[in-house]
Amino acid sequence: MFIIKNKKIFISISIVLVILSVLSLSVFGLKIGIDFKGGALTEVVYTNARPLQADLDTSFQSLNLGSVLIQPTGDMGYIIKTRDLGDTEHLLVLSTLSEGGKYPLQETNFNSIGPSVGHELTKKAIIAIVLVALAIICFIAFAFRKVSKPVSSWRYGIIAVVTLLHDVLIPVGLFAFLSHYYGAEVDTLFVVAILTILGLSVSDTIVIFDRIRENLKNRAVEFDHTVGNSLSQSYVRSINTSMTVILVLLSLYFFGPVSTKYFALMLTAGMFFGTYSSIFLASPLLVWVEELQKKSNKK
Repeated sequence: MFIIKNKKIFISISIVLVILSVLSLSVFGLKIGIDFKGGALTEVVYTNARPLQADLDTSFQSLNLGSVLIQPTGDMGYIIKTRDLGDTEHLLVLSTLSEGGKYPLQETNFNSIGPSVGHELTKKAIIAIVLVALAIICFIAFAFRKVSKPVSSWRYGIIAVVTLLHDVLIPVGLFAFLSHYYGAEVDTLFVVAILTILGLSVSDTIVIFDRIRENLKNRAVEFDHTVGNSLSQSYVRSINTSMTVILVLLSLYFFGPVSTKYFALMLTAGMFFGTYSSIFLASPLLVWVEELQKKSNKK
């Protein structure tokens, strides 16, 4: 009942976090990767020693290649992301990376993604996110179709959607911050992370809502106490399940390849705030909606 009694505090915390995320997104924006705008990705491994990234950044600044993103990979390699490159520019990039032959290297990967492919991926990503969101709403509406008192079934669906927006906006706001200060780019892994957060987040919320639905059979208990009891029966399971996933994701972040670091960080933030919202936001919102409904009926 501690959570329910202090529902206004927890709802306010969520509102502040969402506002900060929207501000971060508005101020910093998201840096679009080559998967969506087209470009080239070059991956090299050095034979003997790897030059300092700062030296390479300085060397590339003198070239007319626009924005160049250099990411270390392993102990002896770099991943370089640029705009589309012609044959001459491609050779110039390799020469710059080897600093004129001073650091012998081997090119292990070179991919070119045209703007048309980038546009197609963008369209498919948006469609995928919309379809997943609609599927989640339809499932909740169907699962809670018999719940009508004291909170209508469709309100469960709306609250679940509100928590989903909360769980997605906060990691995206965090990613905007990382995009501005650390050069994180929106790629296909970003879309996968958003879709995964949507699925995992709603899962926790539905588990707690389902427990509330079962406990509503006892009509003698007040609704806020029913929600509080349901939380007491569910929150340990939710936290334990999320913590096991978060530990795996943190391992991937600290010990995994560079290319999946931001993906792991996004999922970690999504899991954390998804668990927070299912316990500290969705259930308090249910009680708050029920209280508003009571006041409305009295009038």
